[in-house]
Amino acid sequence: MDKNKVIEIVNDPSIKSNKDLSECLSFLNDEFEKTKETIVTLTKYLDGVELSYNKINDELGKRVIR
Repeated sequence: MDKNKVIEIVNDPSIKSNKDLSECLSFLNDEFEKTKETIVTLTKYLDGVELSYNKINDELGKRVIR
């Protein structure tokens, strides 16, 4: 389903057919699941980057005289 069609359906669902509503709902559900999965993946990646950064920063902090 193309972006403009989704926007059109979302803007005025009361005049759309059940088929259009069903297709739009399915599309939006798929988009939601893909987005959620991407956010979880990126969150795990970000956590790994943060742990690595902190590990290197702590080691560097031990070596630098303050």
